[in-house]
Amino acid sequence: MHASQGRSAGLGLALASAFAFGGSGVAAKPLIEAGLDPLHVVWLRVAGAALVMLPVAWRHRDLLRRKPALLAGFGLLAVAGVQACYFAAISRIPVGVALLIEYLAPALVLGWVRFVQRRPVTRAAALGVILAVGGLACVVQVWSGLSFDLLGLLLALAAACCQVGYFVLSDQGSDEAEPADPLGIIAYGLLIGALVLTVVARPWGMDWAVLGGAADMNGSEVPAWLLLGWIVLIATVVAYVTGVVSVRRLSPQVAGVVACLEAVIATVLAWVLLGEHLDAPQIIGGAVVLVGAFIAQSSTPKAASPEPVAGSGPAARAAEQPELSAGRTAS
Repeated sequence: MHASQGRSAGLGLALASAFAFGGSGVAAKPLIEAGLDPLHVVWLRVAGAALVMLPVAWRHRDLLRRKPALLAGFGLLAVAGVQACYFAAISRIPVGVALLIEYLAPALVLGWVRFVQRRPVTRAAALGVILAVGGLACVVQVWSGLSFDLLGLLLALAAACCQVGYFVLSDQGSDEAEPADPLGIIAYGLLIGALVLTVVARPWGMDWAVLGGAADMNGSEVPAWLLLGWIVLIATVVAYVTGVVSVRRLSPQVAGVVACLEAVIATVLAWVLLGEHLDAPQIIGGAVVLVGAFIAQSSTPKAASPEPVAGSGPAARAAEQPELSAGRTAS
């Protein structure tokens, strides 16, 4: 395959990954409104994806011996933490707003780079942080006294903080001596996340009857099992796998820029499918958040180019290096 063809294929896969991740919130919210607890939806998503990825985990079982701390941290933060906080947030605030707040993660990563790793941060990166924070102020309409649910905002911010851990762990996921296969890390991250969420979510108390009924999506009745299938197969498994492959075909910077579209896709889908309309200042603020995230991530000083670890969530919902955006959430 020629380089240009590989790049085109990588771009297509990155777009597919952004679309898949961006559709998780609009499929999950009707299930939550139908009676499922947000944590139960998270558990169904992660446990279902873990089952699908079980053969991959078996193939890379040597990672349990080689990288136990990395796998544990990835499962706790990049999977369980991001997903739980994001899904809890969208139960209280609009999907687009929750995801845009998660896009503060690139700015928070800059704080890690500057104050923990003690690496210099460029002026352009600082400008990106200022733009992202200013855009967020427009999204949540701070001038009206935080018209959105404060707890919902804090949960979305917690998801962004979990994304920071996700990026930091991704940066450590590959080294020259013993590189860790990104698919294996995703598979074990899902398995560990599912185990943790089983204790936290207590699925044995779930209202399983909801899955046999229908959920309301802006006036239309949609089978609950269909929404769950989308969340597990498309918004998690397909999203992660296409994200991983796209990062390998593209440079991390290009893949990160494409990942920024996840927030736009999620907001548009929530507008069309859920009727969550945002006013003009919020739309402008969202655009500024994305621009700020793009500037911040593209201006972060590069480290030694380790191999990306995973494909987005809540996550956020591909695991990338610290230069990449926060898409792999839970979204």
